[in-house]
Amino acid sequence: MEQSVVSIDVVTLRCWDADSGVRIGIAAREFAPFTGELALPGVLLGRGERLVEAARRAVHTKLGVPTAAIGAVGQLVTFDEPHRDPRGPTLSIAMWAVVAEHEGPAEWVDFDEVPPLAFDHNRIVDTSRGLLAGMLWKDQALTRALTGEEFPATRAVDLSTSLHGTRPDPANLNRTLAAIPGLDRTGERRRVKATGRPAVVWAFSDSEA
Repeated sequence: MEQSVVSIDVVTLRCWDADSGVRIGIAAREFAPFTGELALPGVLLGRGERLVEAARRAVHTKLGVPTAAIGAVGQLVTFDEPHRDPRGPTLSIAMWAVVAEHEGPAEWVDFDEVPPLAFDHNRIVDTSRGLLAGMLWKDQALTRALTGEEFPATRAVDLSTSLHGTRPDPANLNRTLAAIPGLDRTGERRRVKATGRPAVVWAFSDSEA
């Protein structure tokens, strides 16, 4: 029986100091099909290649992200619609990756402003957003990659708003943060806006595993 090809498509996330929330990386495709159309970074899985290695390769080669700037990487879900790729049956394993600040050619957009993408990449983005929202504050690797080891409460609000699509209730968010193992509310306050009260600062007190 003819086997399906396996592709690795990566929802690449950034939440830099200059960003007001999570943004995802896209770039124009160099090769057919859909040459010149915007897409998530993706590569075909090499023989014997691990998923995380393939995801990092996709982010580096398709988005131009330096290898050193690619942080935590994880798996999300598989898309197996047989006609998703005009070249033939192709499974897509959707991965997530968080990248640090760098200079590069990729286009970065908010989840609510994703343009039409090649293949079924809009579906991948929509599905992945819901999964990532469920992982935020529960998956330590994803959460710490996005927040850093310490962060103002405003960053937590921005992250939740970006992934859930709605602004969180402050009291509920504070309870969620307080319940995360190894995360503590510090006595520090940090001014992140020209007006208003300085924001409470949260910090992870344990070393990352």
